This record gives sequence, C-alpha cells and structure tokens, in this order.
Amino acid sequence: MVRFLIRAAIFVVTAALGLLVAMWLLPGFHLEWAGGLVAIVVFAIAQSVLAPFIFNLARKYASAVLGGIGLVSTLVALIIASLFPGGIRVDDFATWILAALVVWLVTALGTWLLPLIFLKKKVTASRA
Repeated sequence: MVRFLIRAAIFVVTAALGLLVAMWLLPGFHLEWAGGLVAIVVFAIAQSVLAPFIFNLARKYASAVLGGIGLVSTLVALIIASLFPGGIRVDDFATWILAALVVWLVTALGTWLLPLIFLKKKVTASRA
C-alpha cells in the first residue's frame, strides 16, 4: 500500500512538472493558478486510467502505433483536463501537439528517475 501511495505521489508530481514545463516553454499553453491543482489531479488520473486502455485498444486494432501510445494518452488526458474550467487553456492545434510531447517527455523521465532516487535513499538507509 505504501509503495502504491509513493508511486501515485510521484505520478502527480511528474504530471505537475510536465504541465509547468509546458506552460514555461510554450507560449500558447496556459495553466491558470485558480484551477491548476484540479487540472493536475484530473490530468494525472486521466493519464493513469487512459494509458492501459489505449494500449489495449491499439494492441488489438492498430499494433503499428504501439510506440506512440504514451503520446496519445497524454494528449487525451490534456484534452480531458482542459474541459475543467480555470485550469488548462491551449491556443492552437500545434500547441496541443507540442504540449503533449513536452508533458509526455517530462512525465516519462520523472516516473523513471524519481523511483530510482527514492530506492537509492532506501537502499542506503537499510545498509546503514
């Protein structure tokens, strides 16, 4: 249970980082502070639910696109999170695509690197 909560916290943190990086890098991507927390939580939940669902659909019907599943699920999660008022606002189509790429890259790196950091601290603590 503790491991699940740590992984969920890491996913929410990486989702927040991804959305913030997209806001800083892309002039057409806006994360409003009033609804930002809601947008981050909605995005994290949507991404965690959609990724396996879209993966299974693609595996069954379009196996050639399996490599892009993370990008597709990130884009769909961004669209869902943008439906909640006061959170995410995107100006144009190109920004949608670039935002999905930036957020996907940051969340992928974060979910790969942050557990390594926490595990390293845990291993070091258990050896001492």
